[in-house]
Amino acid sequence: MIREKLDNAIREVPDFPKPGILFKDITPIFLDQQLCSEIVDELAKQTKNLHLDAIIGIESRGFFFGILLANKLQIPFIPIRKKGKLPYKTVSYEYELEYGFAEVEMHQEVIQKGWNVLIHDDLLATGGTAAAAAELVVMQEANVVGFSFVVELKFLNGTEKLEKYTKNRFNLISY
Repeated sequence: MIREKLDNAIREVPDFPKPGILFKDITPIFLDQQLCSEIVDELAKQTKNLHLDAIIGIESRGFFFGILLANKLQIPFIPIRKKGKLPYKTVSYEYELEYGFAEVEMHQEVIQKGWNVLIHDDLLATGGTAAAAAELVVMQEANVVGFSFVVELKFLNGTEKLEKYTKNRFNLISY
């Protein structure tokens, strides 16, 4: 079962990035090509009924499996990055963090009006970045039809911020 394999592969790093945080490190997963393939297959199964036109990956760890999933489904992959990292005309969205603000952006004119889009990231924590990505999709007059994550930290209630966009939220393992 994939949950058990993920639980065995994900490394817990205490006190990172600050004291009191138990960081869930997914990088050991990349040492196991078979597990990576299983992750993409499972994400494809979970999202097969969404009639997707594109997948958005959130910088940077959302790129790892987001682009593989898009390739498997034979649909476009669109990166969302921190402000100032994309070279062409962009649309941006600023959102509030626990201490301050952040801003994400994507290229203009890459999402077509009315497209059904899945937003993918490696981990769902508080939901702020995923919600900001959803706002960028809405600004482009497209539809957020799902969110997918490898890991969800349920105790942080991130799905609450995503409910207004769609009820389709998937993860492969939750803590």
